[in-house]
Amino acid sequence: RTIHGRALPAFLREAGYRTIHVGKAHFGAVGTPGSDPRNIGFEINIGGHAAGGPGSFLGSQNFSAAWRNGDRVWDVPHLEPYHGKDVFLTEALTIEANKAVSQAVAEGRPFFLYMAHYAVHVPFAVDPRFYQRYRDAGLDHTESMYAAMVEGMDKSLGDILANVERHGLSARTIVLFMSDNGGLSAHGRGGPPHTHNKPLSSGKGSAHEGGIRVPMIVRWPGIAKAGSVCRQPVIIEDFFPTILEMAGVRDIQQIGGVIDGRSFVPLLRGEQDEARQTRPLVWHYPNNWGPKGPGIGPSSAIRLGDWKLIYYHEDRRCELFNLAQDLGEQTNLADKQPELRDRLAGELGRYLAAVEAQMPIVKSTGRAVPY
Repeated sequence: RTIHGRALPAFLREAGYRTIHVGKAHFGAVGTPGSDPRNIGFEINIGGHAAGGPGSFLGSQNFSAAWRNGDRVWDVPHLEPYHGKDVFLTEALTIEANKAVSQAVAEGRPFFLYMAHYAVHVPFAVDPRFYQRYRDAGLDHTESMYAAMVEGMDKSLGDILANVERHGLSARTIVLFMSDNGGLSAHGRGGPPHTHNKPLSSGKGSAHEGGIRVPMIVRWPGIAKAGSVCRQPVIIEDFFPTILEMAGVRDIQQIGGVIDGRSFVPLLRGEQDEARQTRPLVWHYPNNWGPKGPGIGPSSAIRLGDWKLIYYHEDRRCELFNLAQDLGEQTNLADKQPELRDRLAGELGRYLAAVEAQMPIVKSTGRAVPY
């Protein structure tokens, strides 16, 4: 049947899945419908609300920002049983996720678990399960906290997979693992900024590869070959049609009649997808993030094959990189390759205009930055 214009979890819920959100939501601001994941199709929500970070990672601090005199909007909801206890947020969320999955299994329901950890994120905290081994290895205090949070997230994934195995569902469960952005590097870390994701340039908040190139692992028993590597790039919009295809949801219709993204199921099957070779990937961030650094600032970017162009809104300058030859984005070829620069800029501008992308307003003129 045809299902019209919904968010991903709503499609899956209507198709019979128990839709479970655990962790960071950050889908909408305080007071908007998107601040509650249940408004976009999740049947269960544990820990998700408007905030994009936690008040605290520590149960002993009730996962609240009170310890730093922060706004209580940061307090992680729904975890009162863990308040006052010596438990790290990552572990508490994992326990609750496994409970929700086990309940779905007990009821005979297929499940969609969206496990969105608050880790790794500021404000860093010491996870005593893993912290000391990194200090002993020579990392400073900040980097030891960061590394321990990464290991805690890794343990979480293992615990979730073990729970699926206990239910005898490993062969029938698809796992997609990815990050929402590159590792933090502009501030808050130990060591020199913008270096933590080398050989990639910069990090979170940047249009350089350190900010937008992220790790991804898929386990699909019987379909995706174990140990295989796919070098075709995909983008977050591709997850929508991919997951729905995996779930058997057909005849998707969205508002406006356009489905963003392209299913990467053929890639997981080991097939070639020639159309991806000529499909441009576009990023659009017309906002001031805060810190300064390579690739950081209001911008739009396009990648086509090995070439990537970044258009900075504030001063209208462009950067052009050949990622095959310069993955670290050290050599700007915008002036040396004007024809290619202008062709990519034109394609980027036409796309932004076609989708009526919002652009920053120039305060001195009151007009939007041109596409």
